[in-house]
Amino acid sequence: MVSKTILITGGTGLVGSALATHLVANGHKVIILSRKSEKEKGRGDKNNVQYAQWDVKAQTIDESAIKDADVIVHLAGAGVVDKPWTDAYKKEILDSRVQSASLLVKAMREIPNNIETVISASAIGWYGADKQGSEPFTESSPAAPGFLGDTCRKWEDSIKPVLELNKRLVVYRFGIVLAREGGALKEFIKPLKARVAGVIGNGKQTVSWIHIHDLCRLLLFAIEQPQLNGIYNAVAPVPVSNETLTLTLAKVMHANAFIKTNVPEFVLKIMMGERSVEVLKSTTVSSKKIETAGFQFQFPKIEQAIANIMHS
Repeated sequence: MVSKTILITGGTGLVGSALATHLVANGHKVIILSRKSEKEKGRGDKNNVQYAQWDVKAQTIDESAIKDADVIVHLAGAGVVDKPWTDAYKKEILDSRVQSASLLVKAMREIPNNIETVISASAIGWYGADKQGSEPFTESSPAAPGFLGDTCRKWEDSIKPVLELNKRLVVYRFGIVLAREGGALKEFIKPLKARVAGVIGNGKQTVSWIHIHDLCRLLLFAIEQPQLNGIYNAVAPVPVSNETLTLTLAKVMHANAFIKTNVPEFVLKIMMGERSVEVLKSTTVSSKKIETAGFQFQFPKIEQAIANIMHS
């Protein structure tokens, strides 16, 4: 195996932190782009992880990070469900993705570099909600109308110019990432601390999910497989209903000593506003393309994924 230097944007977030650990464990070096300098962070070159500075709003970046990198993994972007969707926050969600990609493209165009591959996050928000009787969404499905579909389309378009620079581009549309450290699962766990399994709405909406370890493996797979190009769905092979996900988690945490309750849709809409659309919709997404490319999931089913996350 050839050791590579991998530059990560969004490297201090849930996925980025796990990915950095995974890459180092597999013999690679990591540079994390941060708004703060190494000195401010109080962290230097430890365990093959370095920090470099960038400022997306000012469109500045540490030139040495671009010069030293073999691969860029672009994960940066404001959290989609972290805050209410005011007009200002919607703009931040979009700008944080598009402007950061534009800065990377500009840097690769202007700074001499040996970057071979760019891997960018996108999301299954591209697809919108399932239509009655329809097949699972595939990578060729068009972007849905509305805020999330439009954001994902502009997000993906913003990184495409790297192809003009003769870089290999892989884009993963992330499903709901399951990890104990944060993300969606943390919200599912909160009521279960009181032994309450809160099923959202009727619980029938499909959740296309992925274990964070498999997501890190997918990102490494794209780094190490030069034949991989284009768009791939980053979702486990077996999507589940919201009710199945909730009850599986409840059984792992409390066996059968819990109370199941349904959280009415109107309550969620009051609590979350427009963001509730993301939680209430059903999105069934296919993983066949990445499996055909040779990737094998370690956690294809929700039962084994939840058991691993909660017992590790």
